[in-house]
Amino acid sequence: MPEPSSRSRAAQLRSARGRSASGDGVLEVAIGRQVRHYRSKLGMTVAELARQAGLSQGMLSKIENGLTSPSLGTLSALSAALNVPVTALFRRFEQQRDVTRVGAGEGLKIERSGSRAGHQYELLGHTVGKGKPFSVEPFLITISDSTDVFPLFEHAGVEFIYVLAGRLMYRHGGQVFELGPGDSLFFDASAAHGPEELLELPIRLLSVITEPHGED
Repeated sequence: MPEPSSRSRAAQLRSARGRSASGDGVLEVAIGRQVRHYRSKLGMTVAELARQAGLSQGMLSKIENGLTSPSLGTLSALSAALNVPVTALFRRFEQQRDVTRVGAGEGLKIERSGSRAGHQYELLGHTVGKGKPFSVEPFLITISDSTDVFPLFEHAGVEFIYVLAGRLMYRHGGQVFELGPGDSLFFDASAAHGPEELLELPIRLLSVITEPHGED
């Protein structure tokens, strides 16, 4: 089968770009560009690569133009013919990812029940975007005042805490742990948890809470 004419190839590329712009076919376009890149780098024609990979020229043309989603077997055959790992065919895949930068001291101050007991909660980021099955919230917690009131928390999901400074006894359910700088806890947050006793102030904790959406 002859290679597509420049006119038909342009039409295919316009179709692929349209799909890419709409958010569909982005991965296919990225894979196609990589296949074409490595083929050109080796000085191979479409016919030569198609023959070595066991594909028709028409199928290879569709792959290179991002018009079809190749199977894992096809990707494996192409990578072998191009003498590159399969992962190399995904390197141009770019998809928008959530990112949040918070400068030093710029976290959002959050009022929780512990705030009234000398606890300061500084939110350092949050999960962005819809359609995710969970939310993630990292906090910097500072305890600067001694108090006899230690609020306990219970919520869905899991929590990770890492001690940056100070020392304290931390309760999780029926267990109490002594924590100091460098110590951490990872636990089921549905059990009552929170500081039991403050041993050395000020205390600074990094807390990362992951909760399923739709849970209180």
